[in-house]
Parts: sequence; C-alpha cells; structure tokens
Amino acid sequence: MNAQPGQDALQAALMAQADRAARIIPPLWPLSASVAVNPFLGLAGETLPGAAARLGRAGGIPVTMPRSFYRERWRAGEITPADLAAAVADDPDAPGLATVEAALAEDPAPVAAIPTVAALCADATGIDWPGFIADRIGAWASGHFDLGQAMWPKTIATGAYESWRAFATQDLSPEIAGLKGFCLRISREPLAAPAAIRRASLALGLPQAAAESYFTTLLTGLGGWAQYARQLHWQAERDGGTDQTITDLLAIALAFEAALQAQFGRQIAEPWRQAIDAHAAPVEPSTDQIIDALLQEAYDRAAQRRFFAAWRPAVSQKEPAARPSVQAAFCIDVRSEIIRRTLESLDPGTETLGFAGFFGIGVSHRRLGSVGGEARLPVLLKPGVSSFTCDVPGEAAEEKQRIGARARRAWGRFKRAAVSSFAFVEASGPLYLWKLFHDSVTADRRPDGDRAAPRLDASLTAAQRIEMAATILRAMSLTSRFARLVLLAGHGARLVNNAHASALQCGACGGFPGDVNARLLAGLLNDDEVRIGLAAQGIDVPADTRFVAGLHDTVSDEITLFDRAALSPSHAADLARLDSLLASAGRLARTERALRLPGAAGEGDVARRGQDWAQVRPEWGLAGCKAFIAAPRRHTAGASLAGRAFLHSYDWRADSGFKVLELILTAPVVVASWISLQYYGSAVAPAAFGAGNKLLHNVVGGIGVFEGNGGVLRGGLPWQSVHDGERLMHEPLRLSVVIAAPREAILGVLEKHPNLRALFDQGWLALFAMDDAGQVAARYHARDGWADLDPAPGPAVLAA
Repeated sequence: MNAQPGQDALQAALMAQADRAARIIPPLWPLSASVAVNPFLGLAGETLPGAAARLGRAGGIPVTMPRSFYRERWRAGEITPADLAAAVADDPDAPGLATVEAALAEDPAPVAAIPTVAALCADATGIDWPGFIADRIGAWASGHFDLGQAMWPKTIATGAYESWRAFATQDLSPEIAGLKGFCLRISREPLAAPAAIRRASLALGLPQAAAESYFTTLLTGLGGWAQYARQLHWQAERDGGTDQTITDLLAIALAFEAALQAQFGRQIAEPWRQAIDAHAAPVEPSTDQIIDALLQEAYDRAAQRRFFAAWRPAVSQKEPAARPSVQAAFCIDVRSEIIRRTLESLDPGTETLGFAGFFGIGVSHRRLGSVGGEARLPVLLKPGVSSFTCDVPGEAAEEKQRIGARARRAWGRFKRAAVSSFAFVEASGPLYLWKLFHDSVTADRRPDGDRAAPRLDASLTAAQRIEMAATILRAMSLTSRFARLVLLAGHGARLVNNAHASALQCGACGGFPGDVNARLLAGLLNDDEVRIGLAAQGIDVPADTRFVAGLHDTVSDEITLFDRAALSPSHAADLARLDSLLASAGRLARTERALRLPGAAGEGDVARRGQDWAQVRPEWGLAGCKAFIAAPRRHTAGASLAGRAFLHSYDWRADSGFKVLELILTAPVVVASWISLQYYGSAVAPAAFGAGNKLLHNVVGGIGVFEGNGGVLRGGLPWQSVHDGERLMHEPLRLSVVIAAPREAILGVLEKHPNLRALFDQGWLALFAMDDAGQVAARYHARDGWADLDPAPGPAVLAA
C-alpha cells in the first residue's frame, strides 16, 4: 500500500531522526582487523556532562568513574584543592567550589535508562523480554553478518531487514515464549525498513519529539550488532556511498516493540506514557552528572601535573650529533616509547624517530595466494595505492598458494561440521595433544607477516614514487643528517588463542602488523631513481645511507629485520652492530615491562607469554596511554615516560606552511584520541563499551564475541585489557596533546577543522603548547585561547 502525502512527510522526519540516532552509535570493526574506536565518536559535539545525560537516558551508561573513585584520590592527596578549583573555575556552568567539595562525600544513585516497551513488559509479565529479543536478533544476525565462520549458509536476501523478515516469519521462538501470532504479524509488515519504522512508530503512539531519543535507546540496546552496522554505514560514507543496515536493525527492534505493545499495551499504558514523555524532554545533564564531570576534570589535571613535572627534570636539550650512528623510526604507539628509550640509553649516537606505523604508505595489500586486499592504513583513510607479496613469480605459484589455503579451510570445516565433529574428536583427539604441545613450545615468536618481499603496484610512475618518498620524509622530519643505516620498524604482536589479537597489532595499519608498510618504504627509499628525484627536491640522501625494514614484536620486544640480503657487504658491520643493540634493548624493555605484567617473574617470562594458550594478558597493549607529544626528540629524550606517551617527531621550522602540523593534528592525533577514549570507555563503562571477560568469550561470525553462549554482541576491549584482577591498569584519563609549534599555527589548524576543534573545545582532549626550550608553556581554553602556565615545577603547575 502506498503511503499518503502526510505519511511520506512523517516517514521522512522519522528517518532523519533515525539517522541522528545512528550517528551516536560507535562503529565496530570485525575481529580480523579490529581497531580502537572512540565510543563517544557520535557525541564529539557534546560536553562530558551532555554525553552523560544522553547516554544515561539511552542505556544507563556512565561516562565517568563512580564518585568513590574520585573521593579516594582526593583523600590520598592525588587530586589537590588547586586541581579542583581550576576545574571549577574553567567551567562557567559549574556549581560553586564548596558544593563540589561537599559532593565528594556523597554516592549518587546510578542513572537508569528510560525503559523500552520490552523492559516495561518484562516488569509486567516476569518474562525477560529484552534478553529474549537480544537472543533472537543475535541468532539471526550471527548468520546474516557472518564473515566466514558459520557452517550453515545465511538467508539469501538483499538487505538486513529483508533477511530478518524471512527468518522471523519461520521462527516460532517468540510464540513459544508467549508473543502470540508473531510470525503472522511480521509477514504482514511492510517490505521496506523505512515504512516499517513509520508503521511501528504510529502503533506505539510515538511523537516525533521523542523519536530520536527512543531510537537511540533501541540501537544502544542492540550492542555490537548496531555498532557493526554503524561501521558499515561509516565506511560507506567515507567511500562516498551509503549503507542502510543500521536503519534495518532499528526497524527490527521496533517490530518487536510494536508486537509487545499490541499484546501487553493495556498493562503498561501509564509507564509507557511516562517513558514517551521522558524521551520527548530536552536532554539536560543533572547536577550530579555535572559534578562528576568536574571531578574527572580535576583528576585529569592532577595527572597532567604529575606527568609533566616528572618529565621536566629529565628533559635533555643536548644538541644532536652531526650524523647519528644509527637512526630508528618506530610507530608513535606508546609501546614504542620503551624500546626507543632503551636503544638511546645503550648508544648515545642512536637517534630514534616517531611516525604513524603505516609509514605514510596507505596500501591495499594482497598477500600471495589471497584474493582480497588488506587495508593497511588508518581506517580514517582510503588506500591510495596497492601492493602485493611477491615470492616465486608466476601464476603457478599463486595457484599453489590458493589451493593450499582452500585445502586448509576445507579440513577445518570438516573437523567442525555437525556430521563429523564428534567422530573426529573421538578418533583423532589424542593425536592433537602433541600438536598443542608442539605449537606452544616451538611456535615462531615473531609477529605474523609474509617473509617474501612486498612490492608496490608497477603502475606507479617514477614521479609518483619520488613525490611519495619526499612527502613521507618531510612528514617524518627526516630530511637531513641521515645515518649510514636507518631502521624503519613497524610493530605487531605474536600470540595465540586470543580473539582480540588484531587489537594488539598496529592500529595505524588497520589492525595488521606493520611489516608490509615498513618494507615498502625501505624499498622505495633505497631505489636509485627515487634517490635522484629526492635530491632534485632538496632532500639529499647520502649514497652510503641504506634503509632496512623491521618488525617490533610488542609481546617479546624482539625486532626482526627483513630483506637483509638487499644491503651491500659494506654495511655488514653496521648491521651486526644493530643486531646486538636491538637484542640488548629488547632485554631492557622486557625487564621494565615485567614489573607491570601479572605473574611475570622476569624478562624471560615476558617473551613466552604470547605462546601461552592460557594467557589472558600477553601484554598490556596501549593501557596507560595519557599523552600525545609532537616535538623534536631532543625535548623528550632521556625522560622516562613509562610507555604512556605517543611520540611523534616534528620540527616546525622545517614545516613549510605548517602542512605537516595540519596532518599530525587531523590524523595521528585523531587516531590517538580513538585509542585513548576506547581505553577510557572500557574503564568507565565496561558493560556498554567493553567486551567482558575473556574467559567466557565465544567468537561470533568473525565480528565480535558473546560473553557466554548468547546475549548481546560485545564490542570494545576485554576487561583483562584494562584490569589486572585487583585494580585498573589503565587510568581513565582523557588524552593530553602537546605540540611544539607556534600557538598561532596550532589555532590556525583548529580554525580550518571544526570537528577537530570540537574535541578540544568540548573537553574530550586537552591541548598544550610546548616552547622552543622543550617546556610545556601554555594550555588551550575553548573560551579564552591560550593561557600561560607557571614555568616552575610545582603542585599546581598545570592547574591554571
């Protein structure tokens, strides 16, 4: 039946509100390439109290720690009166300081979500309808969205809503649970999701003023399924298209709500009317939410004060040598800070640099024998070039690899198939004891990566390759003083039995190890034609400088060097010296990290953790990250930053037009904010933004995990990634961004990028300017611009 003109207008209005609700949901990347995601991405335009109000009504989700957390730190003296006073003074809407101090002694009740029809029906009937709906949607979605794990084919349909509709008309579970005539009802629903949303909204008596809030609540309740659909939507828009999967999921949730309303509407009439009124009311933070945000701000300032004060005395301003003995470029990842520091401590002539781990080469990479490409670059970007792994040239080698991969997949499917799994375990199970033992003891400890050399697509012209190399070197602030040997070290993590393994790989490489990107750049910079072209652009790379690619295993702190044979014999001594230096640095780094890893008796235990099939904490990943620093290395060299800072090399004097500054603020800083806020969200709201207990995980469709055998799909970090069993190992702090550049230049970038500026103006990130002496000299304020900081170390140096 065609909609009337009035219905068309209503449908358009509802779809606009559905779109706004969808954008509040954070995206979830599948487990094969899981990357850190800011769970507050859709709320970047809100302040922390505003986000607390919106997420509180949508799902009872907190955005700060319990009040008792701040009270303990206040009583311990970690948060000082000056920290709290500065937080209150900087917020024009804050209650008085005395009010905030008095509130520290109180424990407000948790914010409850505005109930859905399913929640109200559960109260009225005693049946867990929200849990039931989550189970049935999960049963369908795990097949529909499956990325190759499922043994049974999914429903053949063009869209998610059509697929579910076909599933629901044959699923008798709702009727068995007490939802009468559900299959027949769904068979009579509109064929398209927008019309189904309009029809359900009318049946529920939902006014337009309440729609966006109510839709947000429903999508939030879908957990990881809505987040995965949001990722499809986000990626489609990035690539210039669109995707309606998340709208389809909203239509599915509404179909259940309308069916429950039709059967139990009289029993829940008054509470449902109250819920609609609550959804229609403006989103306003409560006094308690404002106070909790102020306490978080004071906690952030206290941590900034301690971090920078501890760093300041150790800062070395020694002028760099004319030519380093070796240069080593690592990812800006906080895990690289420790290995960089240990390398420099062992050899004063060693110079390290920090750069995004994809090394400026955003490729779609095809492994030998594979069909599809791997996007080895930040998910914010689209691949600009393609690459492939070249082993034995020719189509025969490719076909051999493909046949081997198909055979392994077929064997794996046979072992798990319903008709053979029990017989297989009965007959062959004991033989696998040796395989498990062998894999645990002798497995290669290096991160996964092709051993054959990757190659850039041959269609790239010489001019394009030269321009690519020049752009990358300028972005790295590496245009002079080249050492004889320059190491380009990507990073990855070699570990077993971990569903979230890709989350420990390089986020800048899309959740893959950084070996491919490092090797591609090394090959590019060693190319004679490229060298000649660089010299014409004013970048004179000495003839005796050679670039070598490596991969830093962040579990074992071992660094594997690739393509050694491509180096000339004249560099044999340099290479041998580098090998020795890397081995010694790895031992020092493991010794330092062992102090934080539960159950690690010493550096020898650290390297083995990745091969322990029972180990839930092979490493801490990026837990503890608290600062992003873009500055010359001399401003941070010698300071023990304890693996808590993203370190990006940047010299503003070599940055013509501040183009590199703009790139750093709009790409690496944003990626670091995603990482920081994912860890923050997993700490303050683990039920909503965390994946739960690793010991209970079951992988679903290759996308995410169930905590147990069903329920809502869980996204985010496992609890073991932020907690050691007794205490939080990630301090829930918002990232402090420190930039060594003229203040006017930094403001100029913010003016050009309103979405970036919102992250600082709304308090999701804190921004500081470093002066030419390497001191943190000013703090950015949304209303007043830059405010100078006290240059003398003290308890309130950053509280201004």
